[in-house]
Amino acid sequence: MSPPPPLALAAHTASTLTGADWLAIALYFGLLLGVAAWVVRKAKDTATDYFLAGRNLGWWIIGASIFASNIGSEHIVGLAGSGATDGIALAHYELHAWCLLVLAWVFVPFYSRSLVFTMPEFLERRFSTPSRYVLSIVSLVTFVISKIAVGIFAGGVVFATLLPEVHFAVGAATINSFWIGSVAVIVLTGLYTMLGGMRAVAYNDAVQVVVLICGSALLTFYGLHVLGGWSELRRYCGSEMLNLWRPITPAGVQATWAPILESDASGSLVRQAWYFNGNFPWPGMLVCAPIIGLWYWCTDQYIVQRALGAPDERTARRGSIFAAFLKLFPVYLFIIPGLICFALAKSGKIAELAPLVGPGGRPVPSGAQAAFPLMVKYLLPPGLRGIVVAGLLSALMGSLAGVFNACSTLFTVDLYGKLRPLASQHEIVRMGRIATAAMVLIALAWIPVIQGAHGLYGYLQTVQGYLAPPIFVVFFTGVFWKRLNAQGCLWAMIVGFLVGGFRLLVDTPVTMRLAGFESGYRAGSFLWIVNNINFQYFSVLITAISAFVMVAVSFMTKEPDYARIRSLTFATASDADRAQTRASFGGREVAASVFILLCILGAYVYFSG
Repeated sequence: MSPPPPLALAAHTASTLTGADWLAIALYFGLLLGVAAWVVRKAKDTATDYFLAGRNLGWWIIGASIFASNIGSEHIVGLAGSGATDGIALAHYELHAWCLLVLAWVFVPFYSRSLVFTMPEFLERRFSTPSRYVLSIVSLVTFVISKIAVGIFAGGVVFATLLPEVHFAVGAATINSFWIGSVAVIVLTGLYTMLGGMRAVAYNDAVQVVVLICGSALLTFYGLHVLGGWSELRRYCGSEMLNLWRPITPAGVQATWAPILESDASGSLVRQAWYFNGNFPWPGMLVCAPIIGLWYWCTDQYIVQRALGAPDERTARRGSIFAAFLKLFPVYLFIIPGLICFALAKSGKIAELAPLVGPGGRPVPSGAQAAFPLMVKYLLPPGLRGIVVAGLLSALMGSLAGVFNACSTLFTVDLYGKLRPLASQHEIVRMGRIATAAMVLIALAWIPVIQGAHGLYGYLQTVQGYLAPPIFVVFFTGVFWKRLNAQGCLWAMIVGFLVGGFRLLVDTPVTMRLAGFESGYRAGSFLWIVNNINFQYFSVLITAISAFVMVAVSFMTKEPDYARIRSLTFATASDADRAQTRASFGGREVAASVFILLCILGAYVYFSG
């Protein structure tokens, strides 16, 4: 491959955005504001319009919005950082595009027939009102400590990397670009989300997807061009980082599929694990990752709310399939750039990236979190850099906008609406906006916990691994097995969430490196054992406990009223329900689904050599 053009080499020494970059950013955000203004003019002051866009979204808008919401902060910043530290490992999560096909073919019929606003509302119809309250509260907590906080943190990372010199003093304290960026992302996102609701979120997502995919693809190709091609990437990263199945072990430990005993300097046993690409053991990845994926794509309000905005089952299914197709791209748009960033740092071709490589040629996790913005900063020429930065920031905003709208929907419909059933449509919409603002403030206070985590994406997967299993269990077993009842659902969630919350509490002092907790975490103590169990294994344990409790309690209590849950399980669906589903799809939907599965299989085959 020929050497990069002089313009690219000149870009390596750039430390700030140029005038051309700012112009591109201004034009792009002008476009987004124009779309938002157009949507606001069409908006109606009703709950259906604000929370579900009047149930009138097209399939391509649904698919683009699902994808844009998913690829916000944790994907752009987190996946690239994980690529720079753990290699291709987290491609397993991204190749779970097949989970969206489960949404399209298994759950969409139930959601479309029930005409619910939220996932807790569906759970209430299948089981009971207390189950709805438990899921609503836990979902809100999960959104705050994971999705909202991670989005805010990622926005701060982008600003701190691209504009490190921006800061101002407040008394004796100095506010740096990290916090300026975090607050700016919140304000801009909250503005168009609160004004336009779900419709503004969905249409802006459609614009963001085009720019982000194109910009990220340019970054991938440009990075490979500067590095010297794919062969150079393999040479500097090594076969381990580009293999989904070969274990990456700690320095000085021989790679093997057998359990590895890792000891500290004194010879004391630190932990025993089947290593799989750094922090991800392969048995945990095979079992835990699908559990989290199916929970996220099929039952999480944050994602499913877009499908609920479809006018009919056919549109919701097509939108979900389109989102599954778009989901094939993040491996190549975000993980690979992270690998390229590490390879460029290791090769010495870009001196500014040298701090990403530590002793023994190993990546430095704290620096790798900024891999994507560092690539934008030191690789792209002026103008193009601004377009990618605009797409990056707008995607961060799109992800936050989606979760803001999901939070306001959960709080307003599931909690406030139950307390005030006679509230007007205007009052419901206003309360949703107030709830969003309160949750943002709570999320800001949680950012220090994320700052202490091993990696942005790793933190997110850990939290979800602790809180997702009970939800996965009650939705999937509830739809497939009609005998399970309200008592079993309620106790499965309560017990599962208590176990997951306990692990989260145990991990937090270690994650934040708080002083004074060391005595309780002595090697071999109970808290030390809990903290050192790999999060994926612990997630599988929570799943097993939740499933056992649900089945046991259900069979210890009376059967559910099957007439009340008509059309909410496979066994209680009527002939008319089945006929409606069969009429909602044809050969195109089947062919598209098969194509997506073949693409996933091809990726597994390629990255297994």
